[in-house]
Amino acid sequence: MYFSHIKDTSTLWPTRSAPEVTRRQFLKLTTLAGSGLTLGALLPGCGSGPGSSGAAVGPPAPLTMTFLRIDPDNTVTVISKHLEAGQGVWTGLPAIVAEELDASWEQMRVESAPAKVPVYGNFAFDPKGSVQGTGGSSSVANSWDQLRHAGATARAMLVEAAAAQWKVPAGEITVSDGVVSHPGSGKKATFGELAGSAAKLWVPTDVQLKDPSQFKLIGREKLPRLDSRAKSTGKQQFAIDVMLPGMMTAVVMRPPRFGGKVASFDATKAKAVAGVVDVVQIPRGVAVVAEDMWSAKKGREALHVTWDESGAEKRGTEQLMKEYKRLGRQSEAVSVAKVGDAEAGLKHAAKLIDAEFEFPYLAHAPMEPLTAVCQLSPEKCEIWAGCQLHTVDQMNAATAVGLKPEQVVINTLAAGGTFGRRANPESDYIAEVASIAKATGAKYPVRLIWTREDDITGGRYRPLNYHHVTAGVGKDGRLVGYKQRVVGQSLVAGTPFAAMIKNGVDPTAVEGNAAEEYDLDNVHVTWSQPKVGVPVLWWRSVGHTHMAFSKEVVIDELAQAAGQDPVAFRLALLQKHPRHVAALKLAAEKAGWSKPFPKEKGRGRGVAVHQSFGTVVAQVAEVTVTGDKITVDRVVCAVECGIAVTPDVIRAQMQSGIGYGLSAALRGKITLTDGRVDQTNFHQYEVLRINEMPRVIEVYIVPSTNPPSGVGEPGTPPIAPAVANAVRAATGIKLRKLPFDLAAARSARA
Repeated sequence: MYFSHIKDTSTLWPTRSAPEVTRRQFLKLTTLAGSGLTLGALLPGCGSGPGSSGAAVGPPAPLTMTFLRIDPDNTVTVISKHLEAGQGVWTGLPAIVAEELDASWEQMRVESAPAKVPVYGNFAFDPKGSVQGTGGSSSVANSWDQLRHAGATARAMLVEAAAAQWKVPAGEITVSDGVVSHPGSGKKATFGELAGSAAKLWVPTDVQLKDPSQFKLIGREKLPRLDSRAKSTGKQQFAIDVMLPGMMTAVVMRPPRFGGKVASFDATKAKAVAGVVDVVQIPRGVAVVAEDMWSAKKGREALHVTWDESGAEKRGTEQLMKEYKRLGRQSEAVSVAKVGDAEAGLKHAAKLIDAEFEFPYLAHAPMEPLTAVCQLSPEKCEIWAGCQLHTVDQMNAATAVGLKPEQVVINTLAAGGTFGRRANPESDYIAEVASIAKATGAKYPVRLIWTREDDITGGRYRPLNYHHVTAGVGKDGRLVGYKQRVVGQSLVAGTPFAAMIKNGVDPTAVEGNAAEEYDLDNVHVTWSQPKVGVPVLWWRSVGHTHMAFSKEVVIDELAQAAGQDPVAFRLALLQKHPRHVAALKLAAEKAGWSKPFPKEKGRGRGVAVHQSFGTVVAQVAEVTVTGDKITVDRVVCAVECGIAVTPDVIRAQMQSGIGYGLSAALRGKITLTDGRVDQTNFHQYEVLRINEMPRVIEVYIVPSTNPPSGVGEPGTPPIAPAVANAVRAATGIKLRKLPFDLAAARSARA
């Protein structure tokens, strides 16, 4: 999502060996910021500490650890510090624990962790674990070492408990499919039967992890998702399903232009609507609170608000793009990456590519609109929501109600998609529901619901961007120079994440540029930041969405100018990037790239490769162009994501990323007229329909022994350039403006 600038995560999971310590000492160690010992600490109340006998068989009790709990009923529950939003972490994380624990998959369960740092901090966000959250495709990568140690620690304690009870050496005990056995004596016990005794033991601080060759669950095909049944039957609880005694439902009227504020409002007619119980002003607008959603909506329709728009953004997207292009022509810019001398190199070019790219604002549009429930009391603020950035949400909710962050309790529920939308620095929907609860005097619990229209017209967007690229090849076909200017808003300037800006560069605005992805002798990438009042936010794969497009389209055009095969041209520039090479070669092989593509009218094949969030994805797209319509027939995708924990989930995420990226490439755009968003719902902000998906999507996983890397987002960046390159191969038309408009491109070409 947004911390993709962190390239080396090897320092984020420090390990240490130490003599055996007591449970209390172990807990003290694990709360130290940045300590890798938050792997499986026992929680208070799980045993009496020194003096307790591991041999004694206690009453049925759970073995409760930071990241897992083993109950007497023999279920193993993994405590997930990451939000499940459809990306599969409620399967991937339990698989890691179950593997090292040697549990059976049937006994595995999962539940959300409380909002608590540094115990549940995300070390990919901050090495000290000061921020808990889900994003940047970091869930499995960040939890890999932690959960392996948690599973191995619990296994060791169960074995030790069995050895003490049976009076046999621990080394003679085996564990398989959730059963602890001593082959010599024939004695067996389930995890649940041993949990109470294991909870009284010392916590081992040095456990043996499996060699990947021993994995049985990790990498297993067709591993059933733990959340499938609940989501398929409607039993899965989302925020909109929460029902508390006396709860009211709220909707908010927000400014029609970004930056507007409430000048005054008249609630007379709104309060006259049956079911409306309160109308209150909050920092972002006016909330109408009612007994049900229908009454709240009708009350909002009757509400009259006068807006102060003196500080509002009043420009439309056409005006903004003109301003972006003007900035792109100016010399003032921040240097992002510089290798060699691009200007000098371009003077030796035999053939030049000079290309301008335009990218629109994009909405996240998750299927579950933003929803949160808040119950407020003088000493406590309790929230139910699909929170993506727990620590920030706690802080913003606390500020809204005048409490301390530790007085805010967050009950994290599953989310129906997010794509980064629920992880905004202001915690907009969380802060709003807390503000409404306070403004109404905490008389009742409040459920805030954003309608689809609320989010599309007044949410946050993938930034508008403009790129200008000049690149060239010499007489020998080698790339001699690459110069790029990027103009776009910063995602972190003016937010709590502003510290990410280094040397004036927001890495989330320019990540995945050509200097990072290819071995170029002469390259210079610069960035200009316009002043715009439209709120922006990380969108699935963040800066990679636009940087990958311009990069891969230009590289493809350079290959054509050099008279070289697009795959071979790329491979020559990737000698220092073995993972790119592996993914690109696999995708090309499986797509049959070496075989001539059918010489049919309007048929073409294109390729793209890109690394984001530690994962390399290569895609080959086959298209048919009929008139001004683009049909994507087939996509072959190769992904190098380290050890494949759950292959089915990885394939599903690649398919999802391809669909999401195609939706943006073929349809997606948010436009503004006089500062007001033109689109209101899916009839105007169109998304790809199922019948428009490629008939064939093949996903191949590159075998790897590297630690797992992200898969939630990396499937999105390569698909748009792969399709654009395929269209150019089929028609000769260059697509440099998104979403694709063949009719406009033909006119521009004429």
